[in-house]
Amino acid sequence: MYVIMRMIRLGRIFLILFLLGLTMPMVSVRGQMKWNSVYQAYIDKYKDLAIEQMLRHNIPASITLAQGLLESGAGRSSLATEGNNHFGIKCHLEWTGATMHRDDDASNECFRVYRHARESYEDHSKFLQKPRYKSLFSYKRTDYKSWAYGLKSCGYATNPVYAQQLIGIIELYNLHQYDRATSYDRYIAEHTGSNVSRGTFGHQIFMCNDNYYVKVKKGDTFKSLGRELDVSYRKLARYNERDKRDVLHEGERIYLKKKKKKAEKQYKYKPHVVQAGESMYDIAQFYGIRLKSLYKRNHLSPDFMPQVGDVLRVR
Repeated sequence: MYVIMRMIRLGRIFLILFLLGLTMPMVSVRGQMKWNSVYQAYIDKYKDLAIEQMLRHNIPASITLAQGLLESGAGRSSLATEGNNHFGIKCHLEWTGATMHRDDDASNECFRVYRHARESYEDHSKFLQKPRYKSLFSYKRTDYKSWAYGLKSCGYATNPVYAQQLIGIIELYNLHQYDRATSYDRYIAEHTGSNVSRGTFGHQIFMCNDNYYVKVKKGDTFKSLGRELDVSYRKLARYNERDKRDVLHEGERIYLKKKKKKAEKQYKYKPHVVQAGESMYDIAQFYGIRLKSLYKRNHLSPDFMPQVGDVLRVR
């Protein structure tokens, strides 16, 4: 009898500890969460897509980004890299498009496959317009916490700490700032999201001086980049002050829009000191400014050749 009573008491203790564990996930989830450069790169790349969806469908951009980060592992999951599925949306009866199978809540479950990331973001917005998620739209667009808990209560995910994870990501990366956005970069929303159409992320998109650029990989040409990014290769060449037939070298920057005449404000009192091997073009590309403007700003002729130690104004 003593043994039986002791087992009952131990069982009650374990039950209490288990219930406490369910009520304390926010502390553990938030406490372990640290800033991650991979997550930040995903945010920089897809925030305009999220804002576009928010302005079209009234879903907080912070929620969309946080879900994309969490569901796709910042774009690194096989669903994202092979199927462009950033939100873990399963096939369901109404889906007639391409599919792939992965183990999830059950083995060999069916997931939707998209042509590119933008299609995934759009389908995510449409998915949340189902009747079961109707209550979410009674919350303000800036009330990301209610949206997070609402998604969980509506059954979007089976993870018991799903809402807390979303909130933790939103607050760590300050994603709620995008919930008040009234505009977005249409170029990035329309083109960047399409660069995964062949099942890979292709070239990562970087930012410099309110512009976007990719780093050249071995074998890249203006034509191949143009096809991947869905932009005229002739325009790419012009934006970078090059001939469309130029040979590209691994590691160099190729900007996706026309460069500005001067560098960012932070360089107003920070001139560039020429390093060994740098050309005027290299310097212009580093700061995201036009080569002609760099010459003009420093009162130099187009045939000027910089020497190590020369000081150049970039703003």
